[in-house]
Amino acid sequence: MNKINEGEKAPNFAGKDQHGNPVSLDQFKGKKLVLYFYPKDDTPGCTAEACNLRDNYKTLLDKGIQVVGVSADTEAKHQKFVDKYDLPFPLIADTDKSVINAFGVWGEKKFMGKVYDGIHRVTYVIGEDGSVIKRFDKVKTKAHAEEILEALNMN
Repeated sequence: MNKINEGEKAPNFAGKDQHGNPVSLDQFKGKKLVLYFYPKDDTPGCTAEACNLRDNYKTLLDKGIQVVGVSADTEAKHQKFVDKYDLPFPLIADTDKSVINAFGVWGEKKFMGKVYDGIHRVTYVIGEDGSVIKRFDKVKTKAHAEEILEALNMN
């Protein structure tokens, strides 16, 4: 797992969202972007994180911050997740894990004594110039937006 460090350029990613629309880093030039990686749609931690970002979405937008989620779930699964929780931001369906691997968030995980490979819950805040200004390796799923704003001194 080779995560991107703060100060480094973010990899130029491209994928499709829950509607099949293209989403790429180029679309966010000149804006701050919260690019959050999560393991799976509609699981407790991932739902808490997505709903916290949803509940604070207007505040984030008002501060010039866009939000995009990424997991290896399909467009159809993302669409169900978006519909169920009324999520206002795009979710990239990274089924081939190209974005996940580019950001170094795929790797060994341990859960209840089992070891397996999966997506680590990591958030990158990418600045207007395309460089990583903050990386969160330990995400507070129920207070993630607040944690982002605090780290950027925007709360």
